[in-house]
Amino acid sequence: MQRRLNIGIGLLHRPTLLILDEPTVGVDPQSRNAILESIERLAGEGMAVLYTTHYMEEAERLCDRVGIIDDGKIQAEGTRRELVSLVGQQDSVRLTGTGPLEAAAAAINDIADVSAASVREGGIDVVSTDAAGSLPAILAAAAGAGAHITSVDLSEPDLESVFLHLTGKALRD
Repeated sequence: MQRRLNIGIGLLHRPTLLILDEPTVGVDPQSRNAILESIERLAGEGMAVLYTTHYMEEAERLCDRVGIIDDGKIQAEGTRRELVSLVGQQDSVRLTGTGPLEAAAAAINDIADVSAASVREGGIDVVSTDAAGSLPAILAAAAGAGAHITSVDLSEPDLESVFLHLTGKALRD
């Protein structure tokens, strides 16, 4: 409740910029979620929010731009996608299905954002520079080749892996 009170006091004068330093440290899950929802709402209403955190999932949820700081120096700054591209990681899609998977993988490989598509037991693994954006084309290519896709698992690199790559240490080191 003290964290929520601190945020409320910071909002009394209706600032155009709200600076929050680790506002969810030591709070219970319900309060944490209420704080994050409030910050999302404020940002959606046009308030600029400068947010510091050690919780990468919070940064991914709330921030349009992220700066990674280590030993007091900015190591990198940009959108999540820009930061991920700095370390060369790409999105992956795991398709599970039946039918002519080799033909489906070949068709998927022809999609511009797809770096690689390979058949594995019971499905196809796809590496893409923009899996979410190319997912409709991936599914259409698989279906067009006669494959029946039963499940899709999309995973994107996260900010924690970027932090580890750039700094060479975990957040708790």
